[in-house]
Amino acid sequence: MKRRNTILILIAFVFLLITQLSFMSGSDEIQTREQLGSKLFFDNILSKDRTINCSSCHRPEFAFADTAVFSKGIGGKLTSRNSPGLTNLSGRTHFFWDGRASSLEEQALGPITSPDEMGLTIDEAIERLNNDKFYADAFKKVFKTAPNKDNLLKALAAFERTLETNNSPYDRYINGDDNAMSEAAIRGRLLFIGKGNCNNCHSGEDFTADRFKNIGLYNGKTLNDAGRFSITKDSTVLGEFKIPGLRNVALTAPYMHNGKFKTLRSVVEYYNDPSVVVKDGINRDLSLDKPLNLSNRDMDDIVAFLGALTDDRFLLNK
Repeated sequence: MKRRNTILILIAFVFLLITQLSFMSGSDEIQTREQLGSKLFFDNILSKDRTINCSSCHRPEFAFADTAVFSKGIGGKLTSRNSPGLTNLSGRTHFFWDGRASSLEEQALGPITSPDEMGLTIDEAIERLNNDKFYADAFKKVFKTAPNKDNLLKALAAFERTLETNNSPYDRYINGDDNAMSEAAIRGRLLFIGKGNCNNCHSGEDFTADRFKNIGLYNGKTLNDAGRFSITKDSTVLGEFKIPGLRNVALTAPYMHNGKFKTLRSVVEYYNDPSVVVKDGINRDLSLDKPLNLSNRDMDDIVAFLGALTDDRFLLNK
């Protein structure tokens, strides 16, 4: 058993190393904003104590999400919300669970300066980059100027815009390959857009309506994250959170802003009848007031469909 565990750990380590290298560029290959952003994404230089980087909380092999309920920042501090995946964000209009950023550039600034995450002021970050010959040269090559706040955030955002995925079994299915998805996933797709009413919120190419919704995970007591309300102070959005896209969702457990659900099955079970799980949710959306009456097979089929949204770039590395 010990030998088997050791082998599994070694396999996981090699996979992580290969995955990171596939996204990173060597020092002699930095020619574009995207390549520079990739280098920065995996570099500890942007954290206060140089112990973590963006990929510490957004792991490539999990669609750039984290497997922990709350990620660890510098000094082992825990984030207050679950780290979402970063794939397929180019078309989004709001970022973070509460939508406090309106662009990928603005979003990139948040984790760097957050005291619970990377804990580095933007002035310190720019000073470090200017004092580092590699980055000083790379920024001048790519941006024709020294590192500054604007081009740092542009580089990180440019890399994140490369994380688009559209090569999943689902994509092949809707493009005419009737055998691309399993029978269960095909049934699940029909339930997703029909009886389950999932596409009321998870619509469009990336399965998000780019809106905010209270799904019942706020009661002001044990569930006290007010979500969008903390930004707008508008009581009508109390407990609302950004509707995430569902591409690659099978890789990004645990789920919801608080990581409450460990599996996709538990997520579907919650939506089947939210009141059974959280009896005292405040301001829950009216569309979730009535049970869906999904059978066990129905729920399994929806989970199968959600699994079919996983891009091949991740499946091939399994």
